[in-house]
Amino acid sequence: MGFHQTSSISFSATKWLGFVTAVWVQAISGNNYTFSNYSDALKSLMNLTQLELNNLSVAKDVGKAFGLLAGLASDRLPTPVILLIGSIEGLIGYGTQWLVVSGRIQPLPYWQMCIFLCLGGNSTTWMNTAVLVTCIRNFRRNRGPVSGILKGYVGLSTAIFTDLCAALFADDPAKFLIMLAVIPFAVCLTAIVFLRETPPAATIEEEKEESKYFNIFNAVAVIVAVYLMAYGFIPNPSHAISLAFSVILLVLLASPLAAPVHAFIKSWTLNRFKNQADVERQIQEPLLIEEKAQEEIQEKPAEESASAVVEQPQAVEEEKAAVEVKRRPVIGEDHTIFEAIRTVDFWILFVSFLCGVGTGLAVMNNMGQIGLALGYADVSLFISMTSIWGFFGRIVSGSVSEYYIKKAGIPRPLWNAASQILMAVGYILMAVALPGSLYVGSIVVGICYGVRLAVSVPTASELFGLKYFGLIYNILILNLPLGSFLFSGLLAGLLYDAEATPAPGGGNTCVGAHCYRLVFIFMAIACVIGFGLDVLLVIRTKKIYNRIFMSRRSKKLAAASNLQ
Repeated sequence: MGFHQTSSISFSATKWLGFVTAVWVQAISGNNYTFSNYSDALKSLMNLTQLELNNLSVAKDVGKAFGLLAGLASDRLPTPVILLIGSIEGLIGYGTQWLVVSGRIQPLPYWQMCIFLCLGGNSTTWMNTAVLVTCIRNFRRNRGPVSGILKGYVGLSTAIFTDLCAALFADDPAKFLIMLAVIPFAVCLTAIVFLRETPPAATIEEEKEESKYFNIFNAVAVIVAVYLMAYGFIPNPSHAISLAFSVILLVLLASPLAAPVHAFIKSWTLNRFKNQADVERQIQEPLLIEEKAQEEIQEKPAEESASAVVEQPQAVEEEKAAVEVKRRPVIGEDHTIFEAIRTVDFWILFVSFLCGVGTGLAVMNNMGQIGLALGYADVSLFISMTSIWGFFGRIVSGSVSEYYIKKAGIPRPLWNAASQILMAVGYILMAVALPGSLYVGSIVVGICYGVRLAVSVPTASELFGLKYFGLIYNILILNLPLGSFLFSGLLAGLLYDAEATPAPGGGNTCVGAHCYRLVFIFMAIACVIGFGLDVLLVIRTKKIYNRIFMSRRSKKLAAASNLQ
């Protein structure tokens, strides 16, 4: 083993430790999806109507609109600074809500509560931007698994917080809010120390090694998800069982540390038994040449850079320099945000993303009221199910979409299209309100919402490049507050209030399948529209993904021939 490869493997230990802390950050950064766990407490304390309560949840999601600031900062500030900003915002936003719900201060005016919910919502954009941008750049040849794992833990975070609160604090909304304020702050301080941008894999061997580690991360994540799901079905667990559950859960969340430990031990062993200096000198020169070629192609899009190593890199570089003077970048090359928003493909992806995540957010924000309307006194199970199945949608779609790009060049947006049509079926089931339909609908919506989030992130990086990915990602995430406002604040809020009756002591309530039937029907129509847009994007990007497939195949063939 040569010096370059040995040092690269040694450096990978630090890279994997950073990825572990990124997983932890994502496991606590889904607090935006936990509003249903304490929304009833806010509604009763502040005597709110359903429309006013929904607009509070919209204010929480509006905080994500200011994620543009995080996107701009991601190209100018180091990762630790971005994480620190997000952790402090979350501490203030959720800490203030805890002061209100716990009764330590009087309920604040409505507009002030909107501001603090907005702060809490914005905090996650800084965390997510720091983690996603850094990790996708560090593991750019495995973007699907990276997005699936990180977004998967975001989905699990709702269940993690919900089940921990139920186990330790008997679903006390005040104690739940103090968890949302303090735990993310502490975890982000840990990530500040270890998460850094590092060079990506430069050889086929390193890429294969990354894939093996990602398989381990996937397995651990699935175990955590199944464990959380199993605990949710235990009827009235005792204090001892709840305490044991919490300890085991923390152990499982810490278990990914085995990856950087293994990488470090492997590096130490290789350094101890490395070959003599004369053997290293024989292989050093060609490895340095290969490293230089890899550095030159990292600035080019994935599908072009891989082929450039095999086919005339000098000629391609010269041709690219000449063409850039005359034309705008094409899809697959690095785009600035202004160049991206001038393309049809960006707006197809944007609107289809809105149809998927906007309707999914409406269900998550209103799950408490949906369950009560359909006669369920305890809705925590549905909230956990949506979270856990959302995790499976994210983690499976990330790895599966990457696999089929490498094996057959199948466009990644195809998986978005499949999720949209399945989500429409889920809404129809909940509109019909047959016995058990809320269970099935929660699972279907969770899976499809997860697919939408996990697949759209690497798709944007492949179509518009990695250079300005932080800002482009946050432009797409504008769909979260926009979708929340359209589908939750307006559609669900207005139609629910139209069916509701005034409740004693203020506010209103509605019981029966009719409360949300029209809401589900309109959201099913939106998903059908999103399906059509995703199919159109598949057609428009088919050639791009075919070039990615062919370039990766050429690179593997070239690597195999060099070994012979």
